[in-house]
Parts: sequence; C-alpha cells; structure tokens
Amino acid sequence: MNRIIAIINGINEWVGRFVGILTLILAVVMLAIVVLRYGFSMSSVWLSESVMYLHGMIFMLGAAYTLKHNGHVRVDIFQRRYTQRQRAWVEIGGTVLLLWPVALFILVMSQPYVESAWRIMEGSREPGGIPFLYLLKTLLIIMPVLLIIQGLAEVLRAIQVLQSPTPAVPDPNREDSRHREGGL
Repeated sequence: MNRIIAIINGINEWVGRFVGILTLILAVVMLAIVVLRYGFSMSSVWLSESVMYLHGMIFMLGAAYTLKHNGHVRVDIFQRRYTQRQRAWVEIGGTVLLLWPVALFILVMSQPYVESAWRIMEGSREPGGIPFLYLLKTLLIIMPVLLIIQGLAEVLRAIQVLQSPTPAVPDPNREDSRHREGGL
C-alpha cells in the first residue's frame, strides 16, 4: 500500500513541479506581451493564445498536486474537532462520494470532445494562432485521471490510519497543512 501511495504521490509531485515551471513561463510570456504591446506597439496572436494555453495547463495539471498538498478549499468547521480516525472516514467518504464521481463524469463527458479535436487535429481559429488546440483539450482527460489516482492515494492513506492501532504518525514526505494542523 505504501508503494502505491509513493508512486502516485511521485507522479503528482513531478506534475506539480512541471506546473511550477509553466507558471514561470507564463510570467515571462505576460511580460513579453506587455513590453511588445506598450513598448513597441506590437502584438502577437500566438503569444496571446499561449497565455490561455498556459493558464489551462497550470490549472488542469495542478488540481491533483493541489489535492496532494491539501490546498483545495475545505470547510473544516466540524473536522477540526474530529479524531484522526473520524477524519479518515471523512476523507474516504469525500473521495468516494464526491471526488471520484465528479472526476469520472468529467472524464466520460470529455472523451468525445477530445476525440473529435484529435480527429481533426484542431487548431486555433485565428490566423497565426497556435495549431495545437487538440493537445490543450487533452487535459480534459488527463486532469480527472490525475485526480482519480491522487484520490486513491488519499483513500489508501486514510485506510492506513483506520488500520493503525495507535494515532498515525504524519508522513514525513507530505508537507501540507493537514499534518501541521494535526489532521489526516
């Protein structure tokens, strides 16, 4: 079980680091757009579209990384007072009843849309735009898959808490607010 958790966490950690690089690239592209537009009165459809591509990539690829690091918004009014075992049950319930169904819905509903984009090798409608829109749309498949597997890691971790005879020791590889706050 620990090996599966480590593999999944490793995948999403790598993707998260890649997203960090994309964020830096986005900042450079935004700076280039501003300098070109206001400094030289120039613009580029390709650069403008790259901002949308980068935003899409950052948010779609960063969702599972954010889940791994407990960065998504939660309402912890009640959960603060829960024991680790109760939090583990909430984690399992939330993943099985909310995360997985929504991710599966996105995956199933997006598949025909993405297949259509690949079939025609869809590109920008703008002259001089980025010709790889089909690759961007592929993130509609990648994002839910990453969320589903990260959800699996979270469920497995919660199961370990439930199987533990003593309170679970925080995972030293997981630097997130759950462990700083004494949570799951």
